Amino acid sequence: MKDIILETHDLQKRFVQGGGLFTKSTTIHAVNGVSLQVHRGETFAIVGESGCGKSTLARLLLRLIDASEGRVIYEGQDLTTLSAPQMRALRSDLQFIFQDPFSSLNPRMTVSAIIAEPLGVHTDLNASQRRSKVAELMARVGLRPDMADRYPHEFSGGQRQRICIARALASGPKLLIGDEPVSALDVSVQAQIVNLLEDLKQELGLTLVVIAHDLAVIRHMSDRIAVMYLGEIVEMTDTESLFTAPRHPYTQALLTAIPVPAPGGKRARAVLDGDIPSPANPPSGCKFHTRCPHATEICRSERPVLEGTLHQVACHHHDTLPQPDLPSVNKDTRSPAATARFALYRQASEAKTAAENVRSTNKETPQ
Repeated sequence: MKDIILETHDLQKRFVQGGGLFTKSTTIHAVNGVSLQVHRGETFAIVGESGCGKSTLARLLLRLIDASEGRVIYEGQDLTTLSAPQMRALRSDLQFIFQDPFSSLNPRMTVSAIIAEPLGVHTDLNASQRRSKVAELMARVGLRPDMADRYPHEFSGGQRQRICIARALASGPKLLIGDEPVSALDVSVQAQIVNLLEDLKQELGLTLVVIAHDLAVIRHMSDRIAVMYLGEIVEMTDTESLFTAPRHPYTQALLTAIPVPAPGGKRARAVLDGDIPSPANPPSGCKFHTRCPHATEICRSERPVLEGTLHQVACHHHDTLPQPDLPSVNKDTRSPAATARFALYRQASEAKTAAENVRSTNKETPQ
């Protein structure tokens, strides 16, 4: 049996908005009864449309916000019951990479100070040792030593995200959660950051939880995937099974919307009607029934539960749904075009880094 590093049980988060002398307050069900398990050493992805609650779930996993109900278990400890000092002691194990690298960096601090800050909080290293550790972390994420005294505004988006990753690695974490860590970056830079995260995972033995809406990125790097809709997980399984045999109509619609990587290539799309319902006033029964082409009376009245072992799905009719037109994929050969593209980006990135290092060395060498 695989070792479980993180799990949740019926996790819920409600936000109350408004409420005054003449108006009633509104309760937003951002996360509603989420139960999942993350295995040690894997890359676990959480995907879904904007507003489905995946970013809120990411913050709940690290207790950056407190849950309304439910539990978050990390290595046997219930994070929801820990005191502030107890939680602070665990922060070195649990680190977060935010979506926007620029807004998550202090513009008044240099790169070296930003990366050294968690070293001062979570380690007993002296000033000299911290400087050496900062240089090591910068090199590990592909930043040159001469960049240490620069400020965040002097870097590109990809370089800022590398700074954020170096800061997250400073405390020696076991679990790293990325909230759409590449969505704010250009496509070629996205590939570089994805490759960097994969390399770091292998080198340091990290467990990754990645929040994303880009299925191409998730397909490339994840081991298992949970699909969220309106605060709930509707399907959860390994990457190969999800991309070859999706069993929930919402997942099928997401996958058939992926462009075909061939000129003139087409596939039949599962088109959804309507918009996502408001989380302040969700539908009864299955929350997806208002947009589902297969909905019946039981879908409108009874909420489906997440069933299954290796492939879990919350749908009353998952056994009878027709399979959509999807390309075959497996763990080692999935998306050949995307894999080749990522490989080219990796080579270009490594060549660029090597050239920059040569220029930097020539500049520092006295003539």
